[in-house]
Amino acid sequence: MHLNKLGIVQGRLLPPIGNHIQEFPRAEWKLEFDLMENLGLTHIEWIVTDTSFKTKTLNLDVKKYGSKISSVCCDHLIDNHFYKKSFLKERLEPACEFAIKNNIKSLTIPLLEKSKLNNFNIDSAVENFVYFGKKYPSLNFSFEIENNADISLCLADCLPNFYLTYDTGNITSCGIDHEIYIEKVFHKINNVHLKDRTVDPISTVEPGNGDTDFYLIFDILSKKCYKGWYTLQTARSKNGSETETISRHIKFYEKFIRS
Repeated sequence: MHLNKLGIVQGRLLPPIGNHIQEFPRAEWKLEFDLMENLGLTHIEWIVTDTSFKTKTLNLDVKKYGSKISSVCCDHLIDNHFYKKSFLKERLEPACEFAIKNNIKSLTIPLLEKSKLNNFNIDSAVENFVYFGKKYPSLNFSFEIENNADISLCLADCLPNFYLTYDTGNITSCGIDHEIYIEKVFHKINNVHLKDRTVDPISTVEPGNGDTDFYLIFDILSKKCYKGWYTLQTARSKNGSETETISRHIKFYEKFIRS
């Protein structure tokens, strides 16, 4: 494993907008690419939130940065209607077109919170995501699923261009055994969100201060020769100290990634 696979979710190198943990930094998004490179990071996961979607962020021309954008993170899909085809046509289709237009190869689909897969919505979700997966075969769809391996594979195993974003902190807070999870879904993991969380109470914390066993996780990923992305989605610290915070988090994780 090498640091050239380490990147960050957009906005984390800049002060938060409003009270949002992550939001599209409309005024300074170009600056973040310079900050990223200064820290030795190689990619950004482009964020689309409900606000930025409504303010036409997907109309931007970012071809110049396409090779540095690992994925379009579709946070604007976190909604009670995420599994409906009409909703996906309105929200996912523009994200797919944006990715293709700007030479971005992947989309991250967070199925969390209001969009969590359950027995009520899973059949419709599978049917409708498969429709879009087939409509856009040149794109990789990486689902971040806050549930066990079996539920995750119900969707991820449907198409060759379906993958999983493995969020280390979310799996911890769900009480899921990391070793069992990785063993079952490894063939589909193409992105690892690096985050530390506690179980009780559930909270995102400074890397190394939570309940996530990174020694175990990286040992398994190393033995399995994981080749995909690593993306920092770590806890924020004091406003205005974002560069120092992320630099500290890089140092925490690089001892694992270089091993």
